[in-house]
Amino acid sequence: MTAFASRLGRMVLALCICTLTFALPLAAQTADRPLYLNEDGLPTLAPLLAEVTPAVVNIAVESRQTAELNPLFNDPFFRRFFDLQPFQQQPQTRCQMSAGSGVIIDAEEGYVLTNHHVVENGDRIIVTLKDRRQFEATLIGSDPGTDIALLRIEADDLRALDLGDSDRLQVGDYVLAIGNPFGLGQTVTSGIVSALGRSGLNIEGYEDFIQTDASINPGNSGGALVTLDGRLAGINTAIIAPSGGNVGIGFAVPVNMVAAVADQLAEFGEVRRGQLGVMIQDFTPDLAEALGIDAGLGAVITQVEPDSAAAEAGLQPGDLIVSVDGRAIASSADLRSQIGLKRIGKRIEIEIIRDGQPRTLDVIMRRGAQGGAGQGARGLGRLSGADLRNLQPGDPFYGDLSGVVIASLEPDSRPAHAGLKVGDIILAVNRVPVASVSEVRQQLAKVDGALALTIQRGSARIFLVMR
Repeated sequence: MTAFASRLGRMVLALCICTLTFALPLAAQTADRPLYLNEDGLPTLAPLLAEVTPAVVNIAVESRQTAELNPLFNDPFFRRFFDLQPFQQQPQTRCQMSAGSGVIIDAEEGYVLTNHHVVENGDRIIVTLKDRRQFEATLIGSDPGTDIALLRIEADDLRALDLGDSDRLQVGDYVLAIGNPFGLGQTVTSGIVSALGRSGLNIEGYEDFIQTDASINPGNSGGALVTLDGRLAGINTAIIAPSGGNVGIGFAVPVNMVAAVADQLAEFGEVRRGQLGVMIQDFTPDLAEALGIDAGLGAVITQVEPDSAAAEAGLQPGDLIVSVDGRAIASSADLRSQIGLKRIGKRIEIEIIRDGQPRTLDVIMRRGAQGGAGQGARGLGRLSGADLRNLQPGDPFYGDLSGVVIASLEPDSRPAHAGLKVGDIILAVNRVPVASVSEVRQQLAKVDGALALTIQRGSARIFLVMR
């Protein structure tokens, strides 16, 4: 009996230690919010959800599209054979409905955040609250570059979600995704922050995504990603779904980026981005050796546009940008996203390393030639919307080909619609070889008619014509 009691005591002690081991990290995750227990003493998030879910809404978008006519209707013989009358040949319009999600961020003003792609081309937008009240929304403004849109509804007794600080997120933090997947109605899923600062996905023009394994499905777009203290961490935007369903890889626009965009949408109805006026590339170990700088993170300036904000501030080719307004820069894509949030006329502080020595410069953002972010080769006429850079060590075909790489591409830009893709190498413009971005610019200035580009795409060489 004594031996049994001793073993029982050791088991209870081990169980207590195990319980403490798992409870302490959870307590740390919710330091300002105690762990909820239901009446049976079991852990639950129900009280938290009761607070935040009224701020998440369902969005229905009605749009009208013109139905394509059968090309046989243009054949006089066909029309005569089937005795078709002229009125029967008129294009027909049809109503199309789509669904998404949104987040109330200002209860007094009735502001609702969602994705640009949810409300794009919508003729009528209906917002349904959790209490089933419905309101027709007004589109205040939309920004395709970040895929954020701001709506407004006239309603009383709204519940808004407090904004968090996405810069304080860490990989491993618990998060909840709330939205309207597949039009089923409000649904909550849970997971963790899987990664931060995701870019290069070519989903949006400005990418700095939070990656999460909380289930996000079609219809969740525009919904809330919430931390366990009940604050908005991001707006759910996209998933990687090779099989058509959720595979545990979802992306949200960080709330700090969302807030900067929403402020301008509320004030101007659009995002008025300033332009820095530089061409940049990632900082690599090869560049570190060539520039005599210790390896690290940042973006290297390869060219400064004349009469630009960067030129006025004294930035030079070869400068390594390591932070903007105190926020560390990890790559050229990261710099582009950070600069893309700065409005025209704003003074920003850029920390650089030049000749091995740190310096801090003040830059006043200017309007670009195309009103864009301007970190790449912009203002290139028919190639506007594409960021171009010279081939660099580490690129495919470096040392074997001379050309210019398409580093990034705005989804709705003319080059994207023409068929250009990120990673394409422009070898020639109208059969004239080009070896740098400046040479591309020179050749584009000479083109009046059709623009023919010689492209290296993987192992294939193709010709692409833009008119």
